Amino acid sequence: MSIDRVQEESEPQGAAVGPLSGLRVLDLTTILLGPFATQILGDMGADVIKIEAPGGDPIRHVGPPPADGMGAVFLGANRNKRSIVMDLKQMDTKAIFYRLVEAADIVVHNMRSQAAERLGIDYETLRGYKADIVYCGTYGFRQNGPYRNKPAFDDMIQAASGLADLQGQGESPRYVTSAIADKITATTVVYAISMALIHRLRTGRGQFVEVPMFETLAAFNMVEHLYGATYDPPRGAAGYPRALSRDRRPYQTLDGYIGVVPYTDEQWQSVFRIADRADLANDPRYTSLAERLANIDALYADLAELLKDRTTVDWLDALDNANVPSMAVLSPGDLVNDPHLEAVDFWHLRTDPKLGTLRFAGIPTQFSDSPGAIRKMVPRLGEHTIEVLREGGIEEDRITELLAHGGVHQAVID
Repeated sequence: MSIDRVQEESEPQGAAVGPLSGLRVLDLTTILLGPFATQILGDMGADVIKIEAPGGDPIRHVGPPPADGMGAVFLGANRNKRSIVMDLKQMDTKAIFYRLVEAADIVVHNMRSQAAERLGIDYETLRGYKADIVYCGTYGFRQNGPYRNKPAFDDMIQAASGLADLQGQGESPRYVTSAIADKITATTVVYAISMALIHRLRTGRGQFVEVPMFETLAAFNMVEHLYGATYDPPRGAAGYPRALSRDRRPYQTLDGYIGVVPYTDEQWQSVFRIADRADLANDPRYTSLAERLANIDALYADLAELLKDRTTVDWLDALDNANVPSMAVLSPGDLVNDPHLEAVDFWHLRTDPKLGTLRFAGIPTQFSDSPGAIRKMVPRLGEHTIEVLREGGIEEDRITELLAHGGVHQAVID
């Protein structure tokens, strides 16, 4: 694993990289959902301009101290962007923002629609400056329903979408220990914007794209968990029995834990054979998919017991040879040194003059003809304000005036 400088030597400055190269995104989002979505757009080549209020994105301060405006969580969701600070509550600054809209392709925000309207950055206003703009609003709830005015955070959406109840296995609800609602919605933002861009390519028309967290997670969770409620009248309860089994979990081995998912008849027979359990191989409850599903709790309980007698390595070797899906349980810390991730150059190290060496997760998707890349380091607050305004054709004396009365800010970088 090599350590590159802040600007990658492999890419000339300004080179076209990624399938979204040539597109400009005005990113008005904060915290995690929106920034993670726009980071993906930036990874794929888009020029993402992160427009921050004078105080900056609050997530800048989340991470091991001292965060100094470049906290760990912020670093994880804001690479491949340029930062510009604008106070959009000032009318003259807003006029400059409209100039930037005219040269943009995509605008993304995660404030409620009423707040966007009050600021004058709603879709109807911005399309007056750029008729074919792709405008994405992502927030908690669809804006024509009774929850539209509720604020939303990841935990709230996990609770409302059924996910916390599912994690509680019918007992006390529990949250997934990941900001999963934010990140699932973020990937939905990316594909929704991509589809709107295809529509614009075909028709020449932009549009308003709404991506609400609650509806996104409800759709995500209910793919399999609608189950008996798929039918009207219902043919049983909602909830996919295999996923809801109390014994569906990582299983303890002699020296650790393993994730194993036998699914077909052949795979289950292989597990029973490896464990020398002819009694289970011949058990009528386990001989077909329908019977296993009807007896899923007993099946998983038996699986848990038989896995205890061998080491993790012994099980993985035997299960791999039998083509039974299995993996050791890895912690987040284990992933940093995982041999597969190292072999595929998943982790990228960069140096920063103040922060030192930083580790970034790589781009998981691969494109044979237009791959994305980590082209830019995470920006400091307002690092590119002057640069972006000049690109937008704003006159030098106007920039000086805006800086003087606080309409825009620039970073002071040592």
